[in-house]
Amino acid sequence: MASSKKLISREEWEKRLNNVKIRKEDMNKLVMNFLVTEGYVEAAEKFRMESGTHRIRQHENYIDLATITDRMAVKKAVQCGNVEDAIEKINDLNPEILDTNPRLFFQLQQQRLIELIRNGKVEEALEFAQEELAPRGEENQSFLEELERTISLLAFEDTSNCPVGELLDISQRLKTASEVNAAVLTSQSHEKDPKLPSLLKMLIWAQNQLDKKAVYPCINDLSNARLEDPTF
Repeated sequence: MASSKKLISREEWEKRLNNVKIRKEDMNKLVMNFLVTEGYVEAAEKFRMESGTHRIRQHENYIDLATITDRMAVKKAVQCGNVEDAIEKINDLNPEILDTNPRLFFQLQQQRLIELIRNGKVEEALEFAQEELAPRGEENQSFLEELERTISLLAFEDTSNCPVGELLDISQRLKTASEVNAAVLTSQSHEKDPKLPSLLKMLIWAQNQLDKKAVYPCINDLSNARLEDPTF
C-alpha cells in the first residue's frame, strides 16, 4: 500500500527552515537564560564576553550574573548535605524565602533529619524530629506523613532493603537542592526553569505530530541538531 504521507525533500525542507528568521540577539538570550538558570557561572561569564551579552532580560527585570555564585553556594550546600549552612545562606540572601514558603522550609528540615540518620546520630535525630518537625506535622497532614516516612528509617539496620531507603539516596539531596534553587530564582524575579529544555520538548512534540502527516528530514539526535534524511 502506497504511503499517504507527503514527501518533503531535504532541499525543500532546508529552504523552509532558511525562511525562518531568528535574531542572533534572541539566540544569545536563550543561551544566557540556560546558563544563568542552571548556575554555570564560568560559562555564563565567558559567553557574556564572547557574545557581548552583558545582561539578560526576563519579565522586565535584569539578571546580575553575580547572583549566580550565591545561589549556587546554597545549592551546593544542600547537595553536600550541609543543610544548616544552606538555610543560613538562604536567610542571608533573603529571609522571606523560607518565611513565605513553609513547604520548602519543611523539606530542608526533613533533609537535615535524613542527614542525622545517615550519620548514625539516632538520639539527635529523634530530638530534632520531636522539637522541629513534629509541631509542623501537627499543622499539616502531608508534613506528618513525610516525617513518619523519614523516622521509619531508624527501624531498619539495613537501609538498602528499607521501603523508604530512597530517602538516603543522593537523588533526594538533588531533589531538595533543585527545589531550593527554584525558590531562590523566583525570589529574585527570575524564571525557575530554563527556556531551552522546554523548546526542545516542543520540537520533539512538533516532529511527532508532523510524522503522522509527512516524511521529511528530521532531527533525531538533539545533541548535534543535524537533519537526517527520511527513511521509507
